[in-house]
Amino acid sequence: MSDWNTNIIAEFRKNHGKVGGHFEGAPLLLLHTAGRRSGKRWVNPVMYLRDGDRYLVFASKGGADTHPDWYQNLKAHPDTQIEVGAETIDVHAEEVTGGEHDRLYARQASLYPAFAQYQRQTKRVIPVMALTPKKRTARAKTRP
Repeated sequence: MSDWNTNIIAEFRKNHGKVGGHFEGAPLLLLHTAGRRSGKRWVNPVMYLRDGDRYLVFASKGGADTHPDWYQNLKAHPDTQIEVGAETIDVHAEEVTGGEHDRLYARQASLYPAFAQYQRQTKRVIPVMALTPKKRTARAKTRP
């Protein structure tokens, strides 16, 4: 994991989901995944959009021509956890497709124009993943 991600994760946990810098004021969650081949545990800070009970995340990778690793990991292991604020939430991930994908991606791009730019930069369709909560539990105050 990059030092940049490590610092954002530490700041997120210290401040109950609030961070400064590039993500200041943006809705941010910590996405836990297991490597699709290795099973190694990963945590990635990602922006999200609420859609009812669901948390939507966008596999933009800054407009790169390849999907982010966390997307591939979610496809292989869709039952995982996210951290939102001071909560850890068990979720099931499912890819959103078709017209619903287009509508939700357009909504994200209207709120955060960088997402429109990311889509213009790549030939791939940027996936939208819906993270649906199973149950909520309070997160422990200390983490390893």
